Amino acid sequence: MINKNITSQLAQGIAELGLMVSSEQQDKLLAYLALLSEWNRVYNLTAIREPSEMVTRHVLDSLSLVPYLQGNYFLDVGSGAGIPGLILAIACPAQQWRLLDSNGKKTRFMQHAITALQLRNSQVQCQRVEQYSHTPCFDQITSRAYSDLISFYQQTQHLAHHHTQWLAMKGIYPDAELMALKKALNHDVMTEIIPLHIPFLNAQRHVVKLWREN
Repeated sequence: MINKNITSQLAQGIAELGLMVSSEQQDKLLAYLALLSEWNRVYNLTAIREPSEMVTRHVLDSLSLVPYLQGNYFLDVGSGAGIPGLILAIACPAQQWRLLDSNGKKTRFMQHAITALQLRNSQVQCQRVEQYSHTPCFDQITSRAYSDLISFYQQTQHLAHHHTQWLAMKGIYPDAELMALKKALNHDVMTEIIPLHIPFLNAQRHVVKLWREN
C-alpha cells in the first residue's frame, strides 16, 4: 500500500535531485512501487521490503542517473526488478529502453509492470548478456548488477557502437575495480567517476562512466 508519506517522500526526493518529472510519471513510479511490493511478498524480487526504503534505495538511486543519460537507445543489463532501467524508462518516456536479465521471475515481473503501466518505450528480454543481440547498437549501457567493471565492459562490447558509453552504478569509490580495469585494458577505455547524492540515503554512491578512447 502506497500512502501519502511515500508520495511526499518521492516528490521531495525528485525535487532534491533537481529533476523535472511530471505528475503522470510520478504516479507511474508510485504504481511501480505498489506492484513491486505486491510481487515481492511472493517472489522475493528484492531484499528491501519497506516502501520508504524502496523509494530511497531503488527509485531515487536510479533517478540519480537521469542527468548523465545521453542518446536514444539504452540497454540495462541485469535489470532484476527493473532497477535502474525500468525506473529510468518511466522517468524518460522519449528514450527507448531494453531491459535484460536471465532470471525468469524478474523478467516476468518487469513485463507485467510494463503492461500495467502502459509503457511503450520498454522491452524485456530474459537472456544472458553474452547471447543477447540487438540492432541498432546502444548509445548507453547501464547496470547496477555487475560486481566488477571489467566484466561489465567486456561482456557488452558486441552491443556497443564506437561512441557508446557505459554507466556502472557503485557504492563506495571503486578503487580496486578501477585499478583492475586499467591494468586489463591499458588505455583502451576512458573513465570518469561521478559522486552521487541520493536523498534520504546516508551512504556513498558513485556512477562510473566508461567510453572507448578515440
